[in-house]
Amino acid sequence: MFQGRVRVLALIVKLFSVSQSVASAICSSNLLDLMEAGVSKTDDTLATLSTLELLFEMAEVEHATEFLPKTHLLQLLNSIISNTCVESILRSRAMMISGRVLSRESIFTYIDEPSVLEIISAIERTFASCEVIDDNECESALEAIGQLATHGAELLLLKSPDAARFLVNAAFDRQRRGKQLAALHALGNIARENRSQNNILLKREAEESLRHLIYETASGTSKLTPSGLLLSVLQQESEIRLAWHKLTIMLKMGNYYRELVAVQTLQSSRTFEVLELMSTPLQRDLPISLFQGYRLMSGLVARPWCLVEVCSKQEIINIVTDAYIESTKIGMEARHNCCLAIHQALARSSNLKNDSALAAISAKVHEAVKRGPYLAQKHREARPAIMTEQRF
Repeated sequence: MFQGRVRVLALIVKLFSVSQSVASAICSSNLLDLMEAGVSKTDDTLATLSTLELLFEMAEVEHATEFLPKTHLLQLLNSIISNTCVESILRSRAMMISGRVLSRESIFTYIDEPSVLEIISAIERTFASCEVIDDNECESALEAIGQLATHGAELLLLKSPDAARFLVNAAFDRQRRGKQLAALHALGNIARENRSQNNILLKREAEESLRHLIYETASGTSKLTPSGLLLSVLQQESEIRLAWHKLTIMLKMGNYYRELVAVQTLQSSRTFEVLELMSTPLQRDLPISLFQGYRLMSGLVARPWCLVEVCSKQEIINIVTDAYIESTKIGMEARHNCCLAIHQALARSSNLKNDSALAAISAKVHEAVKRGPYLAQKHREARPAIMTEQRF
């Protein structure tokens, strides 16, 4: 009976993804009522989880944003998130589905602002108990808020400041690395890292709120300034990537060499953070997630106050312009994108002509941008003095 129901729901999801017209026919036939019935039975964890996984797949479809708000599914997801009696994994999946549905650009065409705020409030209550709940659930909550912030950053900053404050604090919390990575990614979405330079800034009130939250967080740490926080994140990620690289080598080597590398690796304080990350939901994207510092800075540096902070730390400029600091394609691209964002922000700055120090930084960043992400042109590949065809 259970397997039969799952197969029927899987077929509905498959048909739903075919086209917008087929999805409309499914909604008109009330077939999504079966999905609602599966989500509402929280007393059977396995059955509910199976339904949520299918709903997660459905939420990936572009036109799901148009049809899902017309059902009671979002209200049911909200009730699961708010229900502390259900299994943690159910709450985590419900948050991820909600975040995915609400991340679409057209979401506010189909759902009103109070309904979105209800879901944010339900997720926000999860933050209040992050010290006692499962780490995976806390990371799922941060990731869901980050997805919502893709097109709802202003709503989050202005209407739900407590959730935004928790997110910013978590982004610079070095104690729980999995939570920090999820928060850094979410903060990058708020900073609109993935938008064009002409559309990256938020409304004035939202920008002021973001600036205030970051300075407030910095003042409560030993770093004191946003530039100190950003430098700390870049240095921390570099150390963790080194430990990750050593662990990867260890796993590929034979037993004898594996023991030698293990001794060296375990001397690093970052190794245990890497091992912790390997057991979190972020492990599937671990190489990508280790470059969230570059990504965050690429978005924030479009703000004049952040550009001043970044340029005030020569160490930050040295890291992002170092062509040899990254050894992977993902890392090289992330570093280069960060350089490009700084270069574009400096080009728009009115202080560039009057500040010699700023001009020197601009020249250094411009040189890094010209080199491109993959090849440092100052050190060209060796070539033989006599080519093969010249020998005969």
